[in-house]
Amino acid sequence: MSMQPRFETARETAVISRILVDLVRTVQLIECEIAAQEERASVSDRSDVKYPMLARTLIERRDNLKMTIDALELHLTERAPDEQATAA
Repeated sequence: MSMQPRFETARETAVISRILVDLVRTVQLIECEIAAQEERASVSDRSDVKYPMLARTLIERRDNLKMTIDALELHLTERAPDEQATAA
C-alpha cells in the first residue's frame, strides 16, 4: 500500500484556524468554571483534600486542550512558509 502525500490547502488552514478559536474559547470557559468551583468550595489549594474533584478534572481537561492548541499552532506556523512558497 503506497502512502499518498498529504497537501495542506488554504481551506484546511482556515478550518484549523477556526478550530483553534473554538478551543481557546473552550479553555476560557473551563477556567471560569474552575474558578467558580474553587469559590464555591472556598478552597484554591490543589493539594488540599477538600479541593473540588470537578475542578481537578477540569484542570486536566484544560491542560490537554492547551497542548492541543500548542500543537495546532505549531503545525500552522510550520506550514506558513510552505504556503507562501507555493503561492509565489
